[in-house]
Amino acid sequence: MYYRCVSFCFFIFLWATTAVLRAQEWGSPFDFPILLSGNFGELRSDHFHAGIDFKTQNVEGKPVHAVLEGYVARVVVSPWGYGNALYLNHPNGATTVYGHLQRFAAAIADYVKERQYEQESFSVDLTLEPELFPVKKGQAIALSGNTGSSGGPHLHFEIRNTETGMLFDPLECYKEEVKDTRPPRIDAVKVYPLEGRGVVNGSSRSVEINVSDPKKAAVKIEAWGEIALAVKAYDYMDGTINIYGVRRVAMAADDRMIFNSQIRSFSPSETRYVNSFIDYEAWKLRRVFYMKTFVDPGNKVGFIEHEGRGIVNIDEERTYRITFRLRDLYGNTAQHTLLIEGKRRDIPAPDTEGEYFHWKSENRFGAKGVRLVIPAGNLYDDVYFRYSVQPAGVAALSDIHVLHDRPIPIHDKALLSLHLPTDAPADAGKYGIVRIQNKRAIWIGGSYKNKWIEAAIRDFGSYTIMQDVRPPVITPVSPAAWVGDKRIAFRISDDLSGVQTYRGEIDGRFALFEFDGKKGLVTYRFDRKRLAQGEHLLEFTVTDACGNRSEYKHSFIW
Repeated sequence: MYYRCVSFCFFIFLWATTAVLRAQEWGSPFDFPILLSGNFGELRSDHFHAGIDFKTQNVEGKPVHAVLEGYVARVVVSPWGYGNALYLNHPNGATTVYGHLQRFAAAIADYVKERQYEQESFSVDLTLEPELFPVKKGQAIALSGNTGSSGGPHLHFEIRNTETGMLFDPLECYKEEVKDTRPPRIDAVKVYPLEGRGVVNGSSRSVEINVSDPKKAAVKIEAWGEIALAVKAYDYMDGTINIYGVRRVAMAADDRMIFNSQIRSFSPSETRYVNSFIDYEAWKLRRVFYMKTFVDPGNKVGFIEHEGRGIVNIDEERTYRITFRLRDLYGNTAQHTLLIEGKRRDIPAPDTEGEYFHWKSENRFGAKGVRLVIPAGNLYDDVYFRYSVQPAGVAALSDIHVLHDRPIPIHDKALLSLHLPTDAPADAGKYGIVRIQNKRAIWIGGSYKNKWIEAAIRDFGSYTIMQDVRPPVITPVSPAAWVGDKRIAFRISDDLSGVQTYRGEIDGRFALFEFDGKKGLVTYRFDRKRLAQGEHLLEFTVTDACGNRSEYKHSFIW
């Protein structure tokens, strides 16, 4: 029986949303021809891409227009994520999101600045009443930028269902504006024997086939028992050199469709299931995205249809035809057929060394100096959990606890407790759990109680305890030019637990310093409304996640 992960209600919602969206004449956010640098549902680290990215001709400062009539419902300012972002609600039940903006339109910018001074914070998340900032279709609402976690100038754009938050592919509304005659391309296929239930080429190891190279694509594949497959592929568009995510991936076994993934819409709560949708180990170790054409038991993403989880059972000595079919929004297609010879082989017993964790259950593990609790529903598949320990490094205050011998994703979080083998610290807040990755310490933090430190983690890996007693570093940027440029700037950094808060004051009153997280740059721009001419005292402080504090003072005349 062909199993549909997507509920009937979802199909009704999608049909209704599509009908509404297509009934509108959506305006362009720009007054120049649009090209994309990223499409909907692309595979990203820990999430599916929630919108489309419009190119801005490699520069910032392009006017951004409201695509429909509506009102500004939410404004977010953050050094991370979408940076400066606007959320507009529209009469048709849709919300549009505009991210990584350089600056807002003047009236909105003035309002936001007032709220920042009221809250004494650069980062704000403001919910607005409909009558405050109504907008007309085509009205300029902002300038494009590169704020937040953006990797270059562009506009991140989303369409959401206002009531449910469901994300919808905006390209369906701009299909006629973007030219695409180029098909997706399949680069490689991966074949996995299910441990203890199948073999590939006489082994329990997976096999990768480079199908973009005709010579390598001709490699012989023999299998027996239950196998699963994955595909590495990208999409392309006219007029760009970018690569994009593949909208639809289907797989048939002997012309019987057993897997179909089509990313048209998804809920924000589903986005972390990307770690089950992909070969997580290949991504973590090699930064390669393989899309599985089979479904883990704990993967609840709503846009996949499958039969028997997409598992292929090789139980006859004959040739099996496995066909992958890829399709983009414009109907451009790619296809590849993989021939697998059924060859009877003995199937090795699975490796059951370690602690058995069931994907659906709460799982607990304990050993000397370590406790781990994984709440139910946080694993995507069963695993025999393997633990080891390594001696503490130079800066570590406990043994290094290695949680499993290969990367395994945790959907939400697990609780890790590590024992601190010393007397109770005078300042427990300076101790925290860190993850050791590529010889680098990544601060996790946690809370101290009776020689144990507990923290939430989202990955298996190597963990230990460290202490952070070093304060952040404040570096003035061209202080001799501050008065002339009417601009004060610092670079701020911290070597372990990270910058937690910062605050600027002039003459004892809050001064708004904007924070560019990518550059670690904070900037105050002289404001005649709040800064009179004369002599002033600047005080700037930075605190890290362990409470270590640095301070900078400077007198200046303006």
